[in-house]
Amino acid sequence: MKRNDNDQIDPELESDLGAEFDLRGDQLQQELVAAKEDAARHLEAAQRVQAEFENFRKRTLREMEEARQRAGQRLIEGLLPVVDNLERAIDHTVAGGDLEHFLKGVELVHQQVSDVFGKEGVEVLDPLGSPFDPNLHQAVGQREDAEVPDGTVVEVFQKGYSLAGRVLRPAMVIVSTGGPSRKE
Repeated sequence: MKRNDNDQIDPELESDLGAEFDLRGDQLQQELVAAKEDAARHLEAAQRVQAEFENFRKRTLREMEEARQRAGQRLIEGLLPVVDNLERAIDHTVAGGDLEHFLKGVELVHQQVSDVFGKEGVEVLDPLGSPFDPNLHQAVGQREDAEVPDGTVVEVFQKGYSLAGRVLRPAMVIVSTGGPSRKE
């Protein structure tokens, strides 16, 4: 069998096959070259797939960041008129406007904020009179009240808010004790 200086034959293979190696050597050499070519093609394909996946991952992260920024922009754009109206109310009051107009202006601004929250899917948690739920409410105190069922929210210190079923801030509440047991 002819060998180039670049061709390397495994000495163990040559000794294992003995005389048969001389007969099948060319065939084995061709199979080895073909296997190396296959391996190189597979490696190239795997590297291409890996590069495509990395590009996909980077593009997805970039698109997610852009979507987050657009959502933030939409929220800010919704709040800009609210800020404008607050500034007008303050300027009006500083310029000698009466407190009644100021209060009316603040109420309108509050309604604007509520409208923006509603457009963004924010829900208000105002649990007055409902059963205490530790997943939605934060108890900051208890009040004995024999008139309402035990574990009822009898006062709301601070409303809570949720977005898409997730609590952003639990409502801070006072819970009743000493009343009749709640019927489930």
